[in-house]
Amino acid sequence: MRRSFAGLTGFLTIPLALGFSAPPALSADYDVDPAHSFISFRIQHLGYSWLHGRFNRLSGGFSHDADNPAGNAIALKIDPASVDTNHAERDKHLRSEDFLNVKKYPEASFRSTGYTGTAMSGTLTGELTLHGVTKPVSIKIEKIGEGADPWGGHRAGFQGSARIARKDFGMDYNLGPSAEHVELELTIEGIRKK
Repeated sequence: MRRSFAGLTGFLTIPLALGFSAPPALSADYDVDPAHSFISFRIQHLGYSWLHGRFNRLSGGFSHDADNPAGNAIALKIDPASVDTNHAERDKHLRSEDFLNVKKYPEASFRSTGYTGTAMSGTLTGELTLHGVTKPVSIKIEKIGEGADPWGGHRAGFQGSARIARKDFGMDYNLGPSAEHVELELTIEGIRKK
């Protein structure tokens, strides 16, 4: 059963599942913890090294059912203006019309459409909207862990990776042939709703 995330401020829909001996779990909804979740990226620089960066502001939610991983889902939103490569002038350029054009496209988002795999790992499919363009994207997902936190809550965490072509999202500023693709790394931790 796919859940609706209308009204959530989220960017990625990720399947989640229990991977240890525990009583049977029921489907649960989680809020993404932005202080412990990360969307990072890397792109080759001239074919000689990797340039790394991240987006500092994201939000969202996901649904997790250990007994039915195919029904799990996530929705995320990212603020592209929060791009951070540890270099102020480069970040300013990335926010410009040459790349993210954050004035015209102030939001990026991801919403899952399906999942195949086990409770511990698999492939999440969904729609990524970036730079005003929406395209299907597949994300390889692995569970990191799940359980009680010290404050009386329950958390679950996952990691994922994907590779996208810049030109597919209308960003064709010439960076050389080695920089046509961007590799995305996701770490998402959620707090189960009460």
